[in-house]
Amino acid sequence: MSRLLTLSAVLLFAFLHLPLLVLAGWSFNHSRFTVWEGFSWQWYGAAFRDQQLIEATVNSLIIALAATAASTVIGTLCAYGLWKRDSRVMTMSLSLSLVTPEIVMGISLLAFFQWLFRFLGVQLGLHTVVLAHISFCIAFVVIVVLARLRTFDGTLEEAALDLGATEWQTFRRVTLPNLTPGIVSAALLAFTISFDDYVITSLVAGVDSETLPMVLYAMARRGANPVVNAISTIIVFGLGAMILVSERLREK
Repeated sequence: MSRLLTLSAVLLFAFLHLPLLVLAGWSFNHSRFTVWEGFSWQWYGAAFRDQQLIEATVNSLIIALAATAASTVIGTLCAYGLWKRDSRVMTMSLSLSLVTPEIVMGISLLAFFQWLFRFLGVQLGLHTVVLAHISFCIAFVVIVVLARLRTFDGTLEEAALDLGATEWQTFRRVTLPNLTPGIVSAALLAFTISFDDYVITSLVAGVDSETLPMVLYAMARRGANPVVNAISTIIVFGLGAMILVSERLREK
């Protein structure tokens, strides 16, 4: 049984990660096609010289950083409020946004923005993408921070209040330091999800707010392009490292 479980785990990880390793390998191929002609860094250089990719990367970073900052603050306060109230119904309702298909959420957000902006005279753009990303990142932040709060000893807050601290001082000097690993972990997770999103972003983005996943998808549809392999490899390993850091912080 032990050997069978080990073999199953090896096959599962191979199925999940072998395509990524193949992608990374071909990104160093000198040829444009799937015929190995020698090791080369040329496609990485081409990726960093592509103006469209640079602009899309800047847009993705702006959106991800703004959405991460807002969703981390809102989600942390929301998680703290849910922990204080111990409301299981409200906590479980957060799962709705996690199980809702992205296409459904994207269409609903687009309909909401079109209805709202009809009265405000505002067009789709980076601001709508940021608002959309905040809406789905909050749930992930709440879940991660709430998991951290469930391991927090509430009597520490009571002791601080008994010693004369105000509620704000208690939260800032007692609760928040204990939540910091969970908050940082949630922020890294939110950044990763926001930076990597395509479906919702493609529905609520304006003509001047293309993100990196949108540009990569358009390039891949036009045919084989080694530049796509190079930039995809950077994204996979970069975001993968962030996820590993997030998981280590969450376990502390």
